[in-house]
Amino acid sequence: MPIVKQRFHRLLATLLLISASGFAQAEPSAGSPWTEPSTGVQFVWVPSGCFNQGATDGARKERPVHQVCVRGFYMGKYEVTQEQYDKLMGNNPSDFKGPKHPVERVAWTDAVAAAQKLGKQSGNVIGLPSESQWEYACRAGAQNNTYCGSGDIADLAWFSDNSNDTTHDIGGKRPNAWNLYDMTGNVWEWTQDCYNDNYEGAPKDGSAWTTGDCEDRVTRGGGWNRAASRARVSYRGGDGTDHRDNNIGFRLARTVP
Repeated sequence: MPIVKQRFHRLLATLLLISASGFAQAEPSAGSPWTEPSTGVQFVWVPSGCFNQGATDGARKERPVHQVCVRGFYMGKYEVTQEQYDKLMGNNPSDFKGPKHPVERVAWTDAVAAAQKLGKQSGNVIGLPSESQWEYACRAGAQNNTYCGSGDIADLAWFSDNSNDTTHDIGGKRPNAWNLYDMTGNVWEWTQDCYNDNYEGAPKDGSAWTTGDCEDRVTRGGGWNRAASRARVSYRGGDGTDHRDNNIGFRLARTVP
């Protein structure tokens, strides 16, 4: 997307926020850090802006392409690690053990419980990102990127061609432009959203889609045992809320009032 268009979309999002709240507050710069002190979970700032969600050349579940305007928020810099999850929840369900590996074999319900516990413990609004928040953060303003970051997927992700059939320590590949790591590959990541098989009627304000097949929830980003085609920025997966697998984990989002 041309730089002028990117700036226009961000300006439009800011104007929408002013319209909704009556005033605008200065935002941190993109990628600005914040760390939750009790667990060490690191977050980076994702600035307000608008983007086109989906793909014109993707599967039916990736269409129709539609504009979404997202309010700024903090996104987990990394996938939640086994060390962090164990510290928070008192257990480590993962198959591929390693303190800095992403936690896996966590159901959507487990991820939500962990987010709620951390939010209560820290006094912040912490949860799973919505699907549109996830895709917006993944794209980092670069509408035409294929994956979560620029360049070859091998430099960005652990996936079926290079993972050696296991997860890997977080942060081992190159981040995207907003300093987010492993959004492509390593493990799939749960989002808040109920699964719908296309985007007809999807929210356009960055919020989670809470109607549809809510026994299934959307996963994003691909995993260590999936092909590059499943790691595309617009690709949508989905699994039952109680499904646990060694290729599914999560990252957190913090909402700022």
